[in-house]
Amino acid sequence: MVSNFQVVFDCADPARLCAFWSQALGYQLEPPPDGFDSWEAALTAWNIPEADWNKMSAAVPPGFQPGIGGGPRPRLLFMRVPEGKTVKNRVHLDINAGTSRADPPAERWEKVLAKAAELEGLGAARLKESEEYGSRWIVMADPEGNEFCVH
Repeated sequence: MVSNFQVVFDCADPARLCAFWSQALGYQLEPPPDGFDSWEAALTAWNIPEADWNKMSAAVPPGFQPGIGGGPRPRLLFMRVPEGKTVKNRVHLDINAGTSRADPPAERWEKVLAKAAELEGLGAARLKESEEYGSRWIVMADPEGNEFCVH
């Protein structure tokens, strides 16, 4: 049986990083719980101090249904932590922008370059280009320095 899971990012600014990854992956901010028209309304009703409203934020794929075993995954959760990032990630996300290997390599690379430029416009930084065994990719960092690849 496949287990439901989410990917959790420790970060300084959950709202900002959640917005970045939502745009980067075509995700959306997780909708507020049933019965609330906004997260602010839910947090107010739950007596969460406004200073803590940015302690976490979640991004979900379109069609995500909380509490239901099926549907698209994974959910991304961004949690505020006091310490900053100090070393290279041991786990990272890859964004497959180059689509299918059936496409010509030059066409795939143009798609990778276009996606990297889009992500730079959202606040990512291009760290380096790499190539190995016929594959090319760009190593990037999100707005808080977490590495990821575009291939």
